Amino acid sequence: MTLSLQKNDTELLRPRSADLYRRAQQVMPGGNSRVTIFFPPHPPYADHGSGCRITDVDGVERIDFVNNYSSLIHGHCPPAIVEAVRRQVGDLFAVGLPTESEIDLAELITGRVASIEHIRFANSGTEGVMFAVKAARAFTGRPKIAKIEGAFHGSYDPSETSLASTPENWGGIDRPAAVALCHGTPASSLADTVVIPHNNVEVSRRLLREAGEQLAGVLIDPLPSRLHFMGTSPEFLAMLREETERLGALLIFDEVYSFRLGFGGAQEALGIRPDLTALGKIIGGGMPVGAVGGRADVMRVFVEGGPKLVHGGTYNANPVTMVAGRTAMEMLDREAFARLERLGDRLRAGMAEILARRGIAGTVRGQGSLASIRFSDKPANDYRDIVTDGADMELAARLHRGLLDSGIFCTSTLLFILSTPMDEAVIDTALERIDAVLAA
Repeated sequence: MTLSLQKNDTELLRPRSADLYRRAQQVMPGGNSRVTIFFPPHPPYADHGSGCRITDVDGVERIDFVNNYSSLIHGHCPPAIVEAVRRQVGDLFAVGLPTESEIDLAELITGRVASIEHIRFANSGTEGVMFAVKAARAFTGRPKIAKIEGAFHGSYDPSETSLASTPENWGGIDRPAAVALCHGTPASSLADTVVIPHNNVEVSRRLLREAGEQLAGVLIDPLPSRLHFMGTSPEFLAMLREETERLGALLIFDEVYSFRLGFGGAQEALGIRPDLTALGKIIGGGMPVGAVGGRADVMRVFVEGGPKLVHGGTYNANPVTMVAGRTAMEMLDREAFARLERLGDRLRAGMAEILARRGIAGTVRGQGSLASIRFSDKPANDYRDIVTDGADMELAARLHRGLLDSGIFCTSTLLFILSTPMDEAVIDTALERIDAVLAA
């Protein structure tokens, strides 16, 4: 069922969702448990999903281009994963003992990614990044972590620093300020976070060298979602690899998102071998998951010296997640990635053609199964360029709302995330709806 709203009143057409949102506000601050799922006046509430489609509590079906912020690479309720989970929950939900399923998934990932010799599991991408940072500090005995200005790495003090800095507080481009995202962030955490500008080779090189023997590691997502999938230049990545080796620091890849870019993740495609990699999302088959993996000698911090880094967690390597993850990853062979990339190319090319044909200033970014639209055609190389590019946010909001009302669910920032149940007809439908909303 597809709806087209004629007025700005969702309660008339989505009464059940409106009622649920009122209830939610009575028991949860903001009416939710994660800020990323909210957009005004309130989101539709999901009821069930199948393949690349979800249906809300008011009976409206939409093609899902959010896919739980990229974790559902096989869409909703894929039969093979549902069956694997069903078998597992009949045996064990959770247990205070190891299971073979943990070894199975660990063997699959270490066999697929050359840089990951050993791996440990957690429950979210945030935890994967957090333990990668802690492992770098434990291995080097150093406190400082460098990260890219404006890049998202989950909810951990060092990794969320300068995620949303502004022209009023971000300092000079030659020395970006470490700006807290949340009130109450310790000043000591900010002091130990080195903020570097994306793709700025010489400034970043100098800042890393200034940190010198205090630098434990450099954290980078090679295709940052908050920078609208702006690519990281080969020169910048090469500099990071060179300088971390020179300084005795570790290069940490956050592939929570970008692991969906290819069989061996973004690092295989880029030809870069990091020392540590944080994972999440697609390796859990739709279940909560996180992981940190890397060089065997670095990963020894989890077992040696007391150990140097204590790592526990009631649901770490939960067998339900492990069997779902292994099934999902086995389904992701090289042809599956190639097919997703072809669909991504079709979507990105179609978006660019619509903007050009309608004379709308805009930029389409992304790689593989990821795409984004931003209504500014100014060149952008880093976070500051994105913040100051004068993008038409009213048009962006209108497109998001129009797509939502015409059966297409993308993020409120106009990110489009593909899944394997999609085909060319789904991509073409999305392009038709984008064109129709922009023509209105």
